[in-house]
Amino acid sequence: QVQLVESGGGLVQPGGSLRLSCAASGFTFSNYIMSWHRQGPEEERELVALIGTAEDATNYAHFAQGRFIISRDNIKNTVYLQMNSLKPEDTAVYYCRAVSLSADIYWGQGTQVTVSS
Repeated sequence: QVQLVESGGGLVQPGGSLRLSCAASGFTFSNYIMSWHRQGPEEERELVALIGTAEDATNYAHFAQGRFIISRDNIKNTVYLQMNSLKPEDTAVYYCRAVSLSADIYWGQGTQVTVSS
């Protein structure tokens, strides 16, 4: 059974940091491109950051560059999103996604991030 379980969300003040984790099971994690997406209130889901099967191949949305870092541990089957200098506009539900080269797609259930004073 495929599972992607996000954790690490919560309430943080502007300027603070959070580290999201997404634990994967039920598929060969190292063969999948992993990404983080977010969906704010009344907004469409958008890509935040992506990391290839090689742990050093990353790509970021413009708003994430310089503040967020995506990483993965192919031993622990986990992908991370380190978020720094958080802003109120980063408030959203954050989802992780796994995509294989044959276009199998899996989503996690999401974790809420709220940036507010």
